[in-house]
Amino acid sequence: MKYLITGITGFAGPHLANLLIDEGQEVFGLIRGSNGRENDTRDIIDDKHFNQIKWLYADLKDFHSVNKIFKENKFDGVFHLAAQSHPPTSFHNPINTFSDNIMGSINLIECIQLNQLDCKFMFCSTSEVYGNTGKDVGILNEESRIMPSNPYGVSKAAIDYYVQERCKNGFLNGFITRAFSHTGPRRGNKFSISCDAYQLARIKLGLEKEKVLKVGNLETERVVIDVRDCVRAYYLLMQKFKNGEAYNVGGDSNGVYKMGYFTDKLIEISRLNDIKKEIDPRFYRKIDIQVQIPNTEKIRNLTGWKPEITLDKTLSDLFNYWIKKLDHSSFVLSRSV
Repeated sequence: MKYLITGITGFAGPHLANLLIDEGQEVFGLIRGSNGRENDTRDIIDDKHFNQIKWLYADLKDFHSVNKIFKENKFDGVFHLAAQSHPPTSFHNPINTFSDNIMGSINLIECIQLNQLDCKFMFCSTSEVYGNTGKDVGILNEESRIMPSNPYGVSKAAIDYYVQERCKNGFLNGFITRAFSHTGPRRGNKFSISCDAYQLARIKLGLEKEKVLKVGNLETERVVIDVRDCVRAYYLLMQKFKNGEAYNVGGDSNGVYKMGYFTDKLIEISRLNDIKKEIDPRFYRKIDIQVQIPNTEKIRNLTGWKPEITLDKTLSDLFNYWIKKLDHSSFVLSRSV
């Protein structure tokens, strides 16, 4: 089967590419320009996997460049992961967020409708579409109220609804995933948990003079799973989904913790002593979501999926990812001086 991944140079994309190739699938990666950005995935994708990916170049905001891709290539399915996915950034730059997440998605869907109606489509929505609904109702299922708390969530909710409408009216064969908190290797350092791992790695490598960990709100509650479990859910759903349906992807109520728990686990994993935690206004979201716990019975009953990677392994792999990446960066810098 031939699968196109948008957002392959993002967080989850490289992990999904590895999984698809291991499953014997043919992978096409869509990136914005032919400036070598595909090589940025090498921290997750090794040579064996990288050499099997077919790279395509188009800007999702440019309808004609995307349409050309679909005229010249045939796909069995599209995993649409590309997005501006950082909630705080969406407050500062809502125009770019809406342009990337709404118009880019509409262009992509239109190209599928025009050229390949039999192509299956996965839209990567987000738990952010529920906003703070979990504070009132507890565990969130796919029928819970959509009430985003930030422009990023609004942009995702718009396409979430659009995909449902397109599928219901027979213009698209697809489904929606609403992934809850997930982390792991390659998670950007501007996201919580990975931000902690990044700072601790810098301290461990002697790149910081003081053992101070800058943190945000440690009282909000989340259920966190591994990105590799998350993309496995995407793949299983692509093989067996109900047209137009949305699926929560995440852990369960047994794994809900305050954010401070993940911070303390990372400090433990780093084996650093005397770490001082200090609130940094840059990391403290003034508008935040208090708690998010998903009901994932729908995907579990349909596919048999469940998270398999332990939290300890996820956090250890994340910390070691930053150690390796920063240590290599320091080596390269020293060689260039």
